[in-house]
Amino acid sequence: MNLLLLTALNFLLSAQPMVGKAGPEPPPGKSHPQAEVTVTVLFDNYPAAEGFRTGWGFAALLETPGHTLLFDTGADGEALLENFRLLGKDPLAIETIVLSHAHGDHTGGLQALLNLGLRPEIVVFPGFPPAPEGQLPEGVIISEAEPGQEIQPGIRTTGRMGTGILEQALILDTADGTVVLTGCAHPGVIEMIKRAQELQPGPLHLVAGGFHIMAASASEIQGILTEFRDLGVERAGATHCSGEAAMEAFQEAYGENFQPLGSGRVFSIPLKAGS
Repeated sequence: MNLLLLTALNFLLSAQPMVGKAGPEPPPGKSHPQAEVTVTVLFDNYPAAEGFRTGWGFAALLETPGHTLLFDTGADGEALLENFRLLGKDPLAIETIVLSHAHGDHTGGLQALLNLGLRPEIVVFPGFPPAPEGQLPEGVIISEAEPGQEIQPGIRTTGRMGTGILEQALILDTADGTVVLTGCAHPGVIEMIKRAQELQPGPLHLVAGGFHIMAASASEIQGILTEFRDLGVERAGATHCSGEAAMEAFQEAYGENFQPLGSGRVFSIPLKAGS
């Protein structure tokens, strides 16, 4: 294991896969129910409903019939675990944690999960920032993902992007089209969408997460919206570091095709056959 990578993950902390059982065969003339990916926002700046904990950061749980993945961990482990409890989700079911980038508002909940005894695979990218020496708990697996690498069936990464703040996003292959989930989109949300299209050509069903345009002017936000439309993005969900002005602009532009997020939000998307 790359010592530099190990120490990087330990710095952030100071800052066997489950196999699903096949169900019974359906009666003649009936097909299997459509498999879905369930997306649960576990940490966000905003609440989806009263009672959910919030804070500056982002985390989303992705559950498929065969795997449970956490994308980022938010900034506060206590708040993250409380939202797990409120939603009736088991944090010990997580098999894989994908970190979009090394900022504390996306890695801050990791220690709390490991303190529970969770020993997941942690997926980062080559060049994850160096850090002082340390030691991760035994049983934690660290993987460096390359562009387009499949993390689990139907879910892959853009790989490392950016020239300043390095970051990766997730690409989901669904029956409705490609879904792109971003942590902060520091390399640029449009650039991340284009990378996703290169790696997984096809219609863009949804782009959601932090877009990092909180400092953008009204005209700049409208320019980004125009590019979303030109790229064929059918649905959009801006949150976290997108900024309230951008969130309002996206909601107005997309109307019923705007995907609300926020701590406690749960929504499902049918998976492509074979995923």
